[in-house]
Amino acid sequence: MGSRLKLNILGCYAATPKAMTHPTAQVLEIKNKLFLIDCGEGTQVEMRRNKIRFPRIERIFISHLHGDHFFGLPGLVASFRLLGREKELHIYGPKGIGEAITLLLKLGNSWTNYPLIFHELNSREPELIFEDGQVEVTTIPLKHRIYTNGFLFREKPGPRKLNLKAARKYGVDKAFYNKIKQGAGLTLEDGRVIDNSELTFDPPPPMSYAYCSDTAYNPAMIPQIRKVDVLYHEATFLESESGISASTGHSTAREAAAIARKAEVGHLVLGHYSTRYKSTELFREEAETIFPKVILAREGEVLEF
Repeated sequence: MGSRLKLNILGCYAATPKAMTHPTAQVLEIKNKLFLIDCGEGTQVEMRRNKIRFPRIERIFISHLHGDHFFGLPGLVASFRLLGREKELHIYGPKGIGEAITLLLKLGNSWTNYPLIFHELNSREPELIFEDGQVEVTTIPLKHRIYTNGFLFREKPGPRKLNLKAARKYGVDKAFYNKIKQGAGLTLEDGRVIDNSELTFDPPPPMSYAYCSDTAYNPAMIPQIRKVDVLYHEATFLESESGISASTGHSTAREAAAIARKAEVGHLVLGHYSTRYKSTELFREEAETIFPKVILAREGEVLEF
């Protein structure tokens, strides 16, 4: 079976952009949909570098209004206009994000020629903010210096898979296959009832991805993210700087790993590294003392699960 969840890392460092390091941005592909998550400076350049098709981005999720997470958004909104975009663009983020973007459009007299729809958030509790027939997205309240949300992406259960051998055994007409995959049973001519479980196989378990951007150590989120397949958790500092980490509303690699272990997640992806350290491998080494399945986010890489 091929990958069902792809994570394209466009930027994974904290604070100020540098020549070889970019602030936070990533594109999640799930159920053949692309979601842009955070949009630091340089995001659209990295999207081009990584051959991400701009028209496929229909929804953007911004965790909070610190510049390294959304300063790339005005430029991307403007580029969509210059590229002739016509379909809607939905932006989910903290209250105030609409004012910030539309002020720039107003001052530049450069309104979009496509519908730009803001979904402003202010709830301190988990909130379902997007849902269609295949995916749902819920906020994860985080603990930072300003109002901040992570985002939990979950697949919805897919249709059951037809057991073709059983269907032929019972003489099921092909016209009835779709109903069976949707859960219907079968009544034979002699009155016997065949349960759906005999005619189908279970679909693959729905996959889930939890994105936790800037946050201090926050065990309150553990029940919500328990047993997710992949957890992205910021790790700005190492334990040697735990004092700075706590005072600035960030986490250490060890703290991120503690959340992953307590939540029993499948994989932990670390990112948002401070550039004060010589090697990101230090973050892996520290986290692996607590949790074994650690992946380092690296710019330009696509993680597949």
